[in-house]
Amino acid sequence: MKFNPVLFAKAIADETRQKIMSECCCCWLSVGEIVEKMNVSQPTVSHHLAILREAGLVNVREEGKQTFYSLNQENITVCCGELMLKFAPEEEATKTVLKVINQ
Repeated sequence: MKFNPVLFAKAIADETRQKIMSECCCCWLSVGEIVEKMNVSQPTVSHHLAILREAGLVNVREEGKQTFYSLNQENITVCCGELMLKFAPEEEATKTVLKVINQ
């Protein structure tokens, strides 16, 4: 994934998207399951998932007519690491993140 800091920042800036990311953190969920867990409309969830997908923050799996989503923890780690490199290139914490990214 090519890191795009603007897409990443916009994607994580919204509270609804943060909640979706939290729900999808450790499991695969369909749009319907996310709708039920969050008590929001299907079009709202689909809209936010599209933004998360474009930013590379969710994994997508198709099964028949259903689409399942899970949090792309690897891309989030890379994006956060890239931000650290951009804003604190000489800090000790950045060196630790670099080790993780370059594995």
